[in-house]
Amino acid sequence: MGSYIIRRLLLIIPTLFAIMVVNFAVIQIAPGGPVEQVIAQLTGTGADITERVTRSGTSETLDTSQGNNSNPAYRGAQGLDPEFIKELEKQFGFDKPLPVRFVDMMKRYLVFDFGDSFFRDRKVTELVLDKMPVSISLGLWTTLLVYLISIPLGIRKAIRDGSRFDIWTSSVIILGTAIPSFLFAVFLLVMFAGGSYLDWFPLARMTGENWDSLSWPARIVDYFWHLALPVLAMTIGGFATLTMLTKNSFMDQINQQYVLTARAKGLTEHRVLYGHVFRNAMLIVIAGFPSAFVGILFTGSLLIEIIFSLDGLGLLGFEAAFARDYPVMFGTLFFFSLLGLVMNLVGDLMYMVIDPRIDFESREV
Repeated sequence: MGSYIIRRLLLIIPTLFAIMVVNFAVIQIAPGGPVEQVIAQLTGTGADITERVTRSGTSETLDTSQGNNSNPAYRGAQGLDPEFIKELEKQFGFDKPLPVRFVDMMKRYLVFDFGDSFFRDRKVTELVLDKMPVSISLGLWTTLLVYLISIPLGIRKAIRDGSRFDIWTSSVIILGTAIPSFLFAVFLLVMFAGGSYLDWFPLARMTGENWDSLSWPARIVDYFWHLALPVLAMTIGGFATLTMLTKNSFMDQINQQYVLTARAKGLTEHRVLYGHVFRNAMLIVIAGFPSAFVGILFTGSLLIEIIFSLDGLGLLGFEAAFARDYPVMFGTLFFFSLLGLVMNLVGDLMYMVIDPRIDFESREV
């Protein structure tokens, strides 16, 4: 196992490097970079000029009277002093060639120095740590709820395959698969969060404004009251696949020879199912928990956080993409890609822990 872990850890390095190279190249090609974002704000409202210049430490002023000072490299730069544009490029690091910028960025990332946000005046690490509790709460409770629903339901469907219970639950699963989680989230918001009908659930926060004055039991209730609709919306989109995976895994094991032998020995059906079948059938389900959690945490919660105005990692990434806040974009991409690759390794190791018959060492690489 040791040599396999080492090989997988070494494989993370070129994989992560390739992810960063591709995304860095794509982002650089996309129009509307941070310099253009600042130019748009400067030329949009004169009141924003002084604030932006003061905050960025740039002393240049806007000269709109000289039409010859246009800079064709950036959209909307007509009338701006070329020296001012150069100062903006230097501030954002765009005065260096692309390869140099990429190498400098990766050198910092090797020591987990993700730099400062362009537009938030905070370190990227601080922003991520500040937003992470929201996303972890959504991902953790959604994953647990999905597993608590899907595993018992999948086992029941396998045992009663072809019955009325199996048919009508399959109809519910198909409906849950057909409805995207973000669309169901909009429905919940309109119906129960003050959209057009009922105003039962709060929005935009994970806790109430009077959180500090509440007792611990009241805080727990308030916490889950705020989480109810977002977690429910995310659960709808996740339980269907896991339920069918559990059912199919159980049905595959039920038809195995060892199950027939156990029944022939006179073991009860409960003992056969939960003493023999369950361990083998749950191998793929349980081992996939780390990857499922990472997927729900960093991808499934994106639109949910935006819809319910929850200040988590999904909303942070969404705002950073629109503002072209490159340090936030690339810093979070590096961190979460690394975390995802490590969790995939953890998932493979869980296969070996749950079922000792699996031996990755015996495979030729």
